[in-house]
Amino acid sequence: MVDLLSGCVPYKEEDVKKYNELKWWEGLTFGDLLDRAADVHPDKEAFVDRVTRLTYGEAREKVNQLAIGMMDLGIQPKDRVMVQLPNWNEFVFAYFALQKIGAITVLLIDRYRQYEINHLTNITGATYWVVPVKHKKTDYTPIMDDVLKENPGIKKVITVRGERAGEKFESLEGLMAKADMTQENLDRLVQRRPDPMQIAHMGPTGGTTGAPKVVPRSHNSLVTGITYCSRSWEQSNLDINLIAGPIGHDLSFSKGFMGSIITMGKVVLLDSPDNKSICETIQQEKITSIIWVPTLAQRLLQYEDINQYDLTSLQKMHSAGGASHPGMVKDVIDKLNCKFFNGYGGTEGPTTITRINNDLETICGTVGRPTCPYDTYKVIDPFGKEVETGKQGELVLKGPGVFTGYYENPEENKTALNEDGFFKTGDLARIDENGYITLTGRIKEMINRGGESISSTEIEKLITLHPEVAMVAVIPMPDEDMGEKACAYIQPTEGSQLDFDNVIAFLKAQDASVLQLPERIEFIDEMPYTGAQKLDKRTLREDIENKLKTEAQMA
Repeated sequence: MVDLLSGCVPYKEEDVKKYNELKWWEGLTFGDLLDRAADVHPDKEAFVDRVTRLTYGEAREKVNQLAIGMMDLGIQPKDRVMVQLPNWNEFVFAYFALQKIGAITVLLIDRYRQYEINHLTNITGATYWVVPVKHKKTDYTPIMDDVLKENPGIKKVITVRGERAGEKFESLEGLMAKADMTQENLDRLVQRRPDPMQIAHMGPTGGTTGAPKVVPRSHNSLVTGITYCSRSWEQSNLDINLIAGPIGHDLSFSKGFMGSIITMGKVVLLDSPDNKSICETIQQEKITSIIWVPTLAQRLLQYEDINQYDLTSLQKMHSAGGASHPGMVKDVIDKLNCKFFNGYGGTEGPTTITRINNDLETICGTVGRPTCPYDTYKVIDPFGKEVETGKQGELVLKGPGVFTGYYENPEENKTALNEDGFFKTGDLARIDENGYITLTGRIKEMINRGGESISSTEIEKLITLHPEVAMVAVIPMPDEDMGEKACAYIQPTEGSQLDFDNVIAFLKAQDASVLQLPERIEFIDEMPYTGAQKLDKRTLREDIENKLKTEAQMA
């Protein structure tokens, strides 16, 4: 057995034997994936950002240079290294260099600040940190100083696109320049190839309901999940994939970035997700495929200058990480003339997606079926018993593409996984006879109104049908008598005259039940978003609680 990193939950021996014997695990590392692509297509353009364009062969050479530089710096196998970079090609160098020397990457989105970084440093025991000196308006210098002050265990900060003086700092560019590409060093690099059973990657969860938890993934497990997802929505070596969401977020990283490398396609990294930059990039780079969250898709569709650009190269869009409402899906298909793939997933490993031949009803009404045919998905009742086909319950899963527990978090693991090792997603769902999954709500986000459980997701779906609604989020609102009531935050379309009565009348016209009528509506100019560009419902809950307190004081 592999000497697994302490604090990680190992796969059960019988599962390891099964996954290996049936070749569900192919025994590949992330470093192997880059080398394979570079062997097959050394001269093919592979990675593009605002500054550089690199072929697979050029990228491998730079990765090997940095890997040798990192070994000389003293980074050891299983050392945890935080990688906090924008959508730059330096992410490619840092991520794969660490994979090749057997270190473990801890992915941070570029918007994380002292609180999240200190928290993740403490949990993971990270001793190195790769971070830019500056990105756009953010100067990371004071952030570095604060984090180093709180975490003396960090040995080195590797700065990117800039240098800092001091014994704690090395520049990524300097490490690459100093690397001696001798055969001896290249042989030393080969010897550092990790066992595919070892932990390769730690991904924080979103953290919108508290401090992030850490999801450790082995090479075998994460490569398996990404491989089958890329096949399910037919990524190919002809695709030019645009990554506009943060590369440190699981959706962008796994489905977009790594899916492109597994299929030997081309990745265009865009570090500004504004509509103008996105449209310009699609037009200039002839983008064929986009991977992102529904909020970014919705923003693009509402862009008033969208018709000024040639977006005809776009063939498909994969959206997950939030609800893709029917109106938006239809607009993507009709206005952008491209295929839409509705998906669902998480850092822990759940991955489902609709297929290219699905009808509109399936695409709008479900999140598809599991991408990895060897992962087992079930729906269970509150007592842990599997329910009948088509009945609602909690979605749980287990398999070669799924994690086995949070890092250094035994208390969380007691409730997150059942005794058979199935991950409990916390999502309410139905699975039909063909394996297609319909999400019906989230257990933690269900509104408990006087004992009645009301799905905020279902109310959101109904409100989104209104032509003057741009975005909607439904949250539980504290109430002395009923416990909770439904409050809808609505971002109207430009020029809209929406009011409470208008929305309620519309819902009644849709035959909504009285339970699906929000008892309060807040109209706002723009929704708050997390760093991963998901709707930030925690901020909305805090807002309505503050409003209620103020109103009570004034009463």
